[in-house]
Amino acid sequence: MPGDGQSPALCFRRVLLKLSGEALVGDESFGINTDVIDQIALELSDVHSLGVELALVIGGGNIFRGVAASAKGMDRAQADYMGMLATVINALALQDALEKLGCQTRVMSSIGMRQIAEPYIRRRAVRHLEKGRVVIFAGGTGNPYFSTDTAAALRAMEVHAELILKATKVDGVYDADPVHHSGAVMFREISYLEVLRRGLGVMDTTAIGLCMDNELPIVVFNLSRQGNIRKVLAGEQIGTIVRAAGGQRGTGNTG
Repeated sequence: MPGDGQSPALCFRRVLLKLSGEALVGDESFGINTDVIDQIALELSDVHSLGVELALVIGGGNIFRGVAASAKGMDRAQADYMGMLATVINALALQDALEKLGCQTRVMSSIGMRQIAEPYIRRRAVRHLEKGRVVIFAGGTGNPYFSTDTAAALRAMEVHAELILKATKVDGVYDADPVHHSGAVMFREISYLEVLRRGLGVMDTTAIGLCMDNELPIVVFNLSRQGNIRKVLAGEQIGTIVRAAGGQRGTGNTG
């Protein structure tokens, strides 16, 4: 996709990055590792300085996972609301780290809590992006039974993002878990339908379905490799792209 003239390095004007809560844990078993969140903020600040309009959706699994609590007997809706609150905590932490680097940010929550976050209003979110502010969407969709993957797909479409960046701990999408299968093959490109058919854990099925229906591409990449976000935005072939015209070309074992 062509850039908007702000920078010759940009191939995308507006993107949404989906971060899992677990990405903030680092070597810890729970909570937020400040060194990790500072490093993530540094990378985000770097790409934001290129002129890209950047939105974020962050999960809450490092603090509380609604699905896990539900499996242990907690009411699913109640557990999911608790998970949504965890995403707000993470959003505030990331906002603090970004603003220390000089990035203007706005946290917008789908659950009302005006003392610490703006209510999510689509047109206001778009205006923040146009003004060069990093927008962090918290609270998921505001509804139980929906994941932050679905929230990411929904928000990306609402603000007319050109691409979803799905940050992971591995280099892309594999035909098997590369952590447990040394011969796992990574795809450079794959279609939405093939992701659904194979049951690959790119995003949940609702999120993939939304992206497929609206032809919104997803790039799955390794967040721990420094500079990967910038490389994706510059048009380099990093990770795996999921889109309608995708093939199923393996690249060999790159784990």
